[in-house]
Amino acid sequence: METLDSREVYTNNWMTVREDAIRRPDGSNGIYGVVDKPDYALVIPLAGDRLQLVEQFRYPIGIRRWEFPQGTAPERAEATPAELAARELREETGLSAGSLVPIGLLDVAPGLSSQRGRVFLATELAQGTPQREHEEQDMRTGWFTRQQFERMVALGEITDAQSIAAYTLLLLWERREHR
Repeated sequence: METLDSREVYTNNWMTVREDAIRRPDGSNGIYGVVDKPDYALVIPLAGDRLQLVEQFRYPIGIRRWEFPQGTAPERAEATPAELAARELREETGLSAGSLVPIGLLDVAPGLSSQRGRVFLATELAQGTPQREHEEQDMRTGWFTRQQFERMVALGEITDAQSIAAYTLLLLWERREHR
């Protein structure tokens, strides 16, 4: 696939929307609408058998959702994935991790967006005070056992695709590490 032209349609501090004119392998032309967002970090805070989740109102779908702490750097600033993971964990939950291990990579919606996410396992946790951004003022946190988490997924109470995929990465990582 060849990009013939690209134009920015919209931009703000969190994303850019662009439209690309393309040529397909068979020579026909087409367009792609692409949402460019900075890569994000998702953190799985794990203490024994318990996972810490955050709940917040998700404006695009109009409801509150439980999910793992996750986010990008403000104003699309550059940060290493590990720095971003530590910042998101501290910001959203107040937790700091003695161990922060990368366990996988997720593509959010590769047919629509360029955004990718790095998943980290956070253990050896110490509690502090959350340092939430203004948009996160309604956020709350909660500890859930793995059994509760899996039940909430099965009942449709947790529907965040990144959180569900990250939990699968955790299970695969644990299987690999404990052989």
